[in-house]
Amino acid sequence: MIYLDYQATAPLAPEAAAAIRPWLESEFGNPHSSHRLGRQAAAAVEVARGRVVEALTEPGCPKDIRSSRAKSRGEGAASSRAPLDYARDERGLAPAPLPTGRLYFTSGATEAINWALKGAASRLPPDRRRIVTLATEHAAVLDTIEWLAGQGFETVILPVAADGLVSLADVESAVDARTGLVAAMLVNNEIGVIQPVAEIGAVARRAGALLLCDAVQGFGRVPIPLDGCDLVAVSAHKVHGPKGIGGLWVRDGVPLDPLFHGGGQEGGLRSGTLSPALCVGFGEAARLLIERGEADHAHVEKLWRAAREAMPGWTLNGSEPARYRGNLNLRRDGVDSSRLISEVREVAFSSGSACASGSGRPSHVLAALGLSERQARSSIRLGFGRYTSEEDLLRALALIEAAASRQLSFAA
Repeated sequence: MIYLDYQATAPLAPEAAAAIRPWLESEFGNPHSSHRLGRQAAAAVEVARGRVVEALTEPGCPKDIRSSRAKSRGEGAASSRAPLDYARDERGLAPAPLPTGRLYFTSGATEAINWALKGAASRLPPDRRRIVTLATEHAAVLDTIEWLAGQGFETVILPVAADGLVSLADVESAVDARTGLVAAMLVNNEIGVIQPVAEIGAVARRAGALLLCDAVQGFGRVPIPLDGCDLVAVSAHKVHGPKGIGGLWVRDGVPLDPLFHGGGQEGGLRSGTLSPALCVGFGEAARLLIERGEADHAHVEKLWRAAREAMPGWTLNGSEPARYRGNLNLRRDGVDSSRLISEVREVAFSSGSACASGSGRPSHVLAALGLSERQARSSIRLGFGRYTSEEDLLRALALIEAAASRQLSFAA
């Protein structure tokens, strides 16, 4: 089977699989124990933590991405670079110091997001109980914010334009002195659009609010503007690491209540025994993000161009310039995407988020773009990356195109 569902999960890197195995077999100590096996496990966890933090702060391959939003909005060259203070500029100036913080390992991004929102919201003062987010956020954000609304918090969900991008004017209007928390996804999981998180973070900071960035789909692929963030959620299995582990980066000085109570193993704030195997696997995946960053970026760009040329009858959902190119969300009027997925059994692809695939509801992300229910149900998401060959991609697209043409011929 040809795998084109990288946004749902990415294949486990062989290097990560090899790194994990000893910690499941001979090196099985509890990292919170004081004996030798425990200390060895704890040391491995800290090495892994350092590697994930290094990948978080790595600029990656940002040259074309930094200017993508400016191009999509028709802005001039003076504003073409996002305010990423850690990036060395054209004059060769030294990078500005990165904000300091701590990465806490979690069971995944869903836990990280729940912890960030609930833990930060519980510390907000009475006059700052407004929470602002975007209509295209992941369900982990939107459902948690809906729960917080039931706890008495004021919630504001901002619309996006037809290209999937939020208006900064809308952000500035919504984020005021009553706002305590803002949540914005860096790279959308369904359509790949890159939101201007650095600019949103600047608005939040001016208002005295915290910013949570869901960086799950952007981690290792686009620069994460840590200078504009207070809380950042990441996940291992989206970057060729194991399932069951993620992380929450918390800027120093940000108040956060625990989500779980117990032993407080993670810095006194997150309880539960860590799995050294999963931590080590995440760390190795993060190391590979840095080592293979340039090659991965070039490969995805090549696959993107090939895919766009191979699917001329399909319409792109979301901005083309301001997006991660490993996410291709397309629609073709008259096609039933669910039927298409069942017919093309040789290819693994989707119609949207895996988290909502069983709900039967059309995508809330595509609805936010202004697409009708019919258009949403005619959309497919193709995700590719490091282990996708151009030959396999083109073969898969040919199978999808043939099945779509058969559907349309029967409907004619």
